[in-house]
Amino acid sequence: MTAPRSPTNQTDIALVFDFGERRIGVAVASTVAGTARELTTLPASDGEPDWVRLDELRREWRPGQFVCGLPYNADGSESAMTARARAFAARLGERYGLVVDMVDERLTSAEAESILRDQRAKGSRRRRTRKQDVDRLAARLIAESWLRDTGINNQTNDDC
Repeated sequence: MTAPRSPTNQTDIALVFDFGERRIGVAVASTVAGTARELTTLPASDGEPDWVRLDELRREWRPGQFVCGLPYNADGSESAMTARARAFAARLGERYGLVVDMVDERLTSAEAESILRDQRAKGSRRRRTRKQDVDRLAARLIAESWLRDTGINNQTNDDC
C-alpha cells in the first residue's frame, strides 16, 4: 500500500526505514513541510528487502535521501541488529547513489506498539494491531525524530 500522490521535488523528500529481518517499515518525510507519514511495510528475507517494491517506492517518491533507524540496545551499546541495519543502509546508498542518514531508533517499536494499543483502547482504531502496523508507525517515529534532530519543524503527519 503506497500513498496516492507523489511529490515532485526530490530534494524535499526522504524515505525513512525501520529495518527488520522479516519486515522493513517505510515512512516518508518532507523537509519543506516538516512532516512525516507512514507509507508501507516491505517484506524482507533475512534482512534483504523486496528490492522490486523498494525500486517502485523510489521511482514514485523520488527521494533526495534516505534515513535508516539504527537499533541500539537500551544502554546505548551496539548489537548484531545495529550492524545489520548499517549494512542495509550501505546497500541503499550504493544501490541508489543517495545519502543515507542514520538515526538512533531505540524504543521506537515499543512506542509504536503503545500508541497503537492506546488508539485501540480509545476506540479510534478498530482493527487488531498487526506487526506491519507497528513497523510503519515506527518508521514514522524515526522520521519525526530525524526531522527534529535536523531542526525541521514537525507539523502534522498527513501533509507529505
